[in-house]
Amino acid sequence: MTSMRQAVDVNVDAMIDDLRTLVQVESPSRQLDALRKSAETVAEVIEGRLGGHAAVVDSDGGPHVHWSGGGAPRVLILGHHDTVFPLGTLELRPFRVEDGRAYGPGVFDMLGGLVQAVHGLATLTDRSGVEILVTADEEVGSHFSRALIEERALACGAVLVVEGAADGGAVKTGRKGCGTFEVSVAGRASHAGLEPAAGVNALVEAAHQVLAVAALARPEIGTTVTPTVASAGTLDNVVPAEATVVVDVRVESADEKERIESAFAALSPRLDEAVITVRGGVGRPPMPESAAAELFAVARRLLPGLEGRAVGGGSDGNFTAALGVPTLDGLGAVGGGAHADHEYLLVGSMAERANLVAGLVNVIQDSRPQAGQTSSDGTNKPPKSHT
Repeated sequence: MTSMRQAVDVNVDAMIDDLRTLVQVESPSRQLDALRKSAETVAEVIEGRLGGHAAVVDSDGGPHVHWSGGGAPRVLILGHHDTVFPLGTLELRPFRVEDGRAYGPGVFDMLGGLVQAVHGLATLTDRSGVEILVTADEEVGSHFSRALIEERALACGAVLVVEGAADGGAVKTGRKGCGTFEVSVAGRASHAGLEPAAGVNALVEAAHQVLAVAALARPEIGTTVTPTVASAGTLDNVVPAEATVVVDVRVESADEKERIESAFAALSPRLDEAVITVRGGVGRPPMPESAAAELFAVARRLLPGLEGRAVGGGSDGNFTAALGVPTLDGLGAVGGGAHADHEYLLVGSMAERANLVAGLVNVIQDSRPQAGQTSSDGTNKPPKSHT
């Protein structure tokens, strides 16, 4: 097996230049005009380093980018170009490199991982069978990209997710399934001083429901149920007629996903005449560590001492692992501060991570047969759009 230490050197300065280019095109989720410009820039960077054609794939959630090295598909490099930062963040926090760290919105989650993967692939003389898919709506649930992700994962048969690394540079070998529920309460307004009993207090009902859903948690087996956002009422002298509670849920097993979804569906009001409506679900299925075992073993041979870790956050790797496709996550940037003002990437780790991705691709190309599935038109290209 080729050692990662024997890989062709990558140019860190060139990686920094490409990272700067991507960061300076802001790409907040759901901002379609900004995402269009971002997707076009991602495509230009990929084509500039790897050649070929990076297609911009339209969807209602924003444009994705797909590149193929040709030949029978064998490995999918999976990432996203949308970020959580609103337009204008770059002006307040411009891209900079200082004391061995690169700073800027999206450097760690996950533009740095995209750049590293592209530069790692550029060191390979044979890129046949390699596909890159960069989606536009990962940060908001991947509702418009999921079908395309699953299609290409099944076609390729192995997935490398270039999300940011776990603490200490560990790759991510497991992820919890995650989802969001919204519990809405309809009551009846009345004067809080003159006729409080004439109303149906939606806030009091919501308080009962918060306690009920929080009690569903089973942290001893990895299930967390966390009320995160609540709203109710209009004025301080009016019994609130409406209330809403948003709940974050994380689970480690399909059985827990089913239990939690059933429990939310069965919620019932405690107050007479209150009405409860529940929306949402566990949208990302759990990523079991078994899905990463094969590829993690290869990664450890390429980079001795590399650690793997199961984490609570979700990614698009949850979808591919749930299909039974071998998936290794957290292969992107080493750094920290995802979604925060201090988000950063460790420049000194960029070359090693680029070479790790290249080494994994090399091994997969040599050892993995064609998965045997293609797009509906008989090619290895994705359809024009998934909406």
